[in-house]
Amino acid sequence: MKILFLSLSRFDDVSVRGIYSDLMREFINRGNEVYIASPTERRFGKKTHLIENGLCHILKIKTLNIQKTNVVEKGIGTLLLEWQFDKAIRKYWGNVRFDLVLYSTPPITFNKVIERVKNRCGCRSYLMLKDIFPQNAVDLGMMKEGSLLHRMFRRKEERLYEISDRIGCMSPANCEYVIKHNPNVDSAKVEQCPNAVMPVEIAPLSTDERNQLLARLNIPTDKTLFIYGGNLGKPQGIDFLLKVIEANEQNTDSYIIVVGSGTEYERMERWFDKVKPRNAKLIAALPKTEYDKLICACNVGLIFLDSRFTIPNYPSRLLSYLENRMPVLLATDENTDMGRIAEKEGFGLWCKSGDLSRFMANMKKLSTDNANMINMGKTGEKYLLKHYTVDTVADIILNENEPI
Repeated sequence: MKILFLSLSRFDDVSVRGIYSDLMREFINRGNEVYIASPTERRFGKKTHLIENGLCHILKIKTLNIQKTNVVEKGIGTLLLEWQFDKAIRKYWGNVRFDLVLYSTPPITFNKVIERVKNRCGCRSYLMLKDIFPQNAVDLGMMKEGSLLHRMFRRKEERLYEISDRIGCMSPANCEYVIKHNPNVDSAKVEQCPNAVMPVEIAPLSTDERNQLLARLNIPTDKTLFIYGGNLGKPQGIDFLLKVIEANEQNTDSYIIVVGSGTEYERMERWFDKVKPRNAKLIAALPKTEYDKLICACNVGLIFLDSRFTIPNYPSRLLSYLENRMPVLLATDENTDMGRIAEKEGFGLWCKSGDLSRFMANMKKLSTDNANMINMGKTGEKYLLKHYTVDTVADIILNENEPI
């Protein structure tokens, strides 16, 4: 089977761990031939080129800068993506007969590429819905509902749903949202298809390894360590995270570590420089190997989402926490069902973003009951192995897509 995957991720090979690279490896391990179309932004100074490795073919398509750049270039670059991808795929893979075209959001601007491939190959299409745009931008005040820009992107979103033979959503709430707000979408083609990993056995750090790592980063070894790792942007509701850090200054048994980058990082850095919290540390993005070790050294994983969201979200950082047998402490909007699932299944505690007293009570509950914390972490690992592995997700995607 030949699978075309359209992605904004920076694929150079599929050996590194990640929700998309893990899934591509799973497809390849099953004997499928994978073709990945991925951008190489202009700041890297490379022309469009192919990377070949057995059953894996990666087409690196030269684009404008679409990440970590100014709003103007990002906007123009995003609008040009469809044309650039379409042109490159026709040039390099115009004679390849694909059986399945697979893609995720963001972006929602690959409609013409998808339609051209489907029409040429007679193949099926599968949307992995990771981001509900433009509504998320409306929720955060980044786009005005009903504006010309909003209407344009909304039409693209509706067309994307229309041309997708199946739509995989990350959770039950995501499925319900898509069906409720898109009455023209056939509910029969909407299904759960969560974020997933190819799990590996993670050996715990020895006491000496842990102490040496934490000492090097100037992090205490005698407190319950709560870690937030990932993007630091508008969607994460950074205002509430800072309130949590400030409130935690009154505690003696808990310590908060924030690792990441994003549009709000500099703001957080200025706050840390001004306030100088004793019970928290801000770290710029670490190399993955070092970040993985730090995760192993911590006790509880943190997830934050802005309270204004009307769309359900399901951040992929949950997976690394569960894989490391860590309970999860969440503060999200009321529409996201990740917190309710975590509490129901026994691997986490949740409150609405903005409810500081409830959040601090949950922190206290975890930091003062080590046995329960360990048990919740083991429960989370079992839940991941049952629901969030790439073999399960590959089964979902390939179902009904096998060649006749």
